[in-house]
Amino acid sequence: MYNDLKSSIGRNLTNAQGWRTNRKIIVIESDDWGSIRMPNKDTFNRYNRLGYDIEKNPYCRFDTLANTSDLNALYEVLLNYKNNKGKHPKITFNTVIANPQFDKIEDSGFLKYFYEPFTKTLEKYYPNENVFDAWQTGISKSIIHPQFHGREHVNVPIWLEQLQKGNSSILDAFQMCFWGIPKNLNKTLDINIQAAFDSAEEHHIAFYKKNISEGLKLFEDIFGYKSSTFIANNYIYSELLNQCLSDSGIIAIQSMRYHKIPTLNGSKLLKKVFTGKKNALNQIYLVRNCVFEPSQMPEKYNNVQNCFNQIHQSFFWGTPAIITSHRLNFIGSLIPENREKNLSLLNELLKKILIKWPEVEFMSSAELITAIKNAH
Repeated sequence: MYNDLKSSIGRNLTNAQGWRTNRKIIVIESDDWGSIRMPNKDTFNRYNRLGYDIEKNPYCRFDTLANTSDLNALYEVLLNYKNNKGKHPKITFNTVIANPQFDKIEDSGFLKYFYEPFTKTLEKYYPNENVFDAWQTGISKSIIHPQFHGREHVNVPIWLEQLQKGNSSILDAFQMCFWGIPKNLNKTLDINIQAAFDSAEEHHIAFYKKNISEGLKLFEDIFGYKSSTFIANNYIYSELLNQCLSDSGIIAIQSMRYHKIPTLNGSKLLKKVFTGKKNALNQIYLVRNCVFEPSQMPEKYNNVQNCFNQIHQSFFWGTPAIITSHRLNFIGSLIPENREKNLSLLNELLKKILIKWPEVEFMSSAELITAIKNAH
């Protein structure tokens, strides 16, 4: 009860400071598309049998690369709804653009890093499907819009250091071609290995800058346009990377209420932000103020009603409703019931939204930035 009240007060304070509009705007931002997580159910079971308890971790249980069935099922829901101008809901697909080449990294003795475009990884995971063709279908129907979530979703220099040291939980995962394990399995590490930009060390910052430049170039090569927004893995990155992001075309930063900034002593500096706030380079923050994360919430949590209430709160303050909803909510290849249950909830949420606000405008993050800039 206390945590719910505290969270509600925090959202109201953020909304009260944000960019104002009379328009009813909804943006759904979904992270992790393109990145590997748990390769398959057999890998989950093998890793668990080694004594690593991952049963209660929703990302390990549910999350993997989306296949065509996952995408088509999601599209079916989105295409089932329209606002009063005939526009469908859309999702910003925050995309990790590359994944590690495990065999080449191991051949180097964990001294060098090699990566491949996520489109190549899709071919390896699902050789009998053309999954990227399904991505392009969603883009052409204007129901998904990819944006940049990093080159990969692992902190490469720190990952390699741990592999070289023989960190057992990380090394065992590597042998099964994944890295996304709960932080509690790495008690000697101050960071979550998933946080790709979580360091303030000078040599790590230099690596991250190269990572971002290469990642954004690869993003443009794959999708045929530049990403205009960026969301850091685990919401953590140094402000020293803003110039590099700007140089590659990033004009907006997707964020939660606090931008987490790594420091040299390992702690995180929390910088309060709100939608419409600008940093020193005039990059605009887009702050998530609504949550639809059924795969991460307890059964008793009413995902639909709580998210609906948060949207209502946003509109009360005249600020866009920006919903966070990670990829794992829509994946069914590991546990089919996960996708079925959550798409049913998404159906329910969209129906409630359109009954209450038939004039709602569904936008991508990039479209919201355009609306904010045009309003000034």
